[in-house]
Amino acid sequence: MTPYLSRATQVLQRINELAAISEDADGVTRTFGTPAFVAGRDLVQSWMNDAGLTTRIDSIGNLRGRWPSTQPGAKTFVIASHIDTVVNAGKFDGPLGVLLGLDVLENLVRQPAALPFHVELIAFSDEEGVRFHTTYLGSKVLAGSFDTSWLSRTDAAGIPLAQAIAEAGGNPAQLAADALPAEEWLGYFEAHIEQGPVLWESGQPVALVTAIAGQQRVELAWRGMAGHAGTVPMTMRQDALAAAAEFVLTVEQFGREHHETIVATVGKLQVTHAASNVIPGEVTCSLDLRSADAARLAAAYEALRETAAAIAERRTIGLTWNLVQHTAPVTCDAGLNQHLHQAITGAGHEVVALVSGAGHDAVPISAVAPATMLFVRCYKGISHNPLENAEVADIAAAIAVSERFLFSL
Repeated sequence: MTPYLSRATQVLQRINELAAISEDADGVTRTFGTPAFVAGRDLVQSWMNDAGLTTRIDSIGNLRGRWPSTQPGAKTFVIASHIDTVVNAGKFDGPLGVLLGLDVLENLVRQPAALPFHVELIAFSDEEGVRFHTTYLGSKVLAGSFDTSWLSRTDAAGIPLAQAIAEAGGNPAQLAADALPAEEWLGYFEAHIEQGPVLWESGQPVALVTAIAGQQRVELAWRGMAGHAGTVPMTMRQDALAAAAEFVLTVEQFGREHHETIVATVGKLQVTHAASNVIPGEVTCSLDLRSADAARLAAAYEALRETAAAIAERRTIGLTWNLVQHTAPVTCDAGLNQHLHQAITGAGHEVVALVSGAGHDAVPISAVAPATMLFVRCYKGISHNPLENAEVADIAAAIAVSERFLFSL
């Protein structure tokens, strides 16, 4: 077995050990601040300590392991991803980047040469936003862009975010102190499974991420009039579900017509007081728009908002349109991408350039530091699903590329 395959096997073993820590017995679920999340973070911290890193838990609950440089005025290079998950998740989304980074640092600290910069390995506490519907909590603290108004948000059990932070060992009053000032950054690197099928179909183990798509997320509430399914004539109904259904199909058609630059999804649909013999009077649904082109994303948003308004007016339905998230597209740093390009070719692989349709912690970090990402091939592109998988050979290739990349800096 080659050294990289042996190292990849250890990374995979650690991924499996971490995946065994979950809020439920049947899958992998570790949402922000829960006992399962804390237990998983403790396990990763023990591995960081064993590697010789100086570790700490910061005020938002991020796990931070540092290997310092002795050079005066040295800047900090951050390797990171997240260890929280969606509900019923796969094993690799997030943890792969953290544990791959740990492997690279374990081998780096054995090198006799002095580091010209500090290296910090970070396991972010909340990227998915499942519990409080606030993505990138961990990385926004590091970037200095955390909005303190979020502290009053509550989860499904009514627990405020501030309380959850404290219960997980953090300190909501000290969040600002944990930001890494822009002048201290050298750069940011994140390895992540692709979460799409391009690498799986091509057979290439890794890809260079050139950009991360921007996102617009909307919550729509359609309000008609509930009525008896057997007595209200078809021509006199104000059916909120029929209006929402028309919008859903319109969104799909819009996405198909603009598939080269936009993806559009309605992923949530809820009928209030649903019953088989009641005309739906109130329905809520979501809209998720993504594009790497800011102008096209904005145009799609306006076009679909006008479409929704027209459907509501024609059907005499009330409509509330609420923008719940707006993230601008991010272009990865050209200088770091040149280093990563050379590392991929130097490791003997073809350079596949991809735009990420999924959001990542690199998004908030890019506002304060040069950032780049490496995608790793995953089984059929499946993610946010227990079937999520990455093969040992592809993990080995990612380790080799990541190590070349870091040494090139």
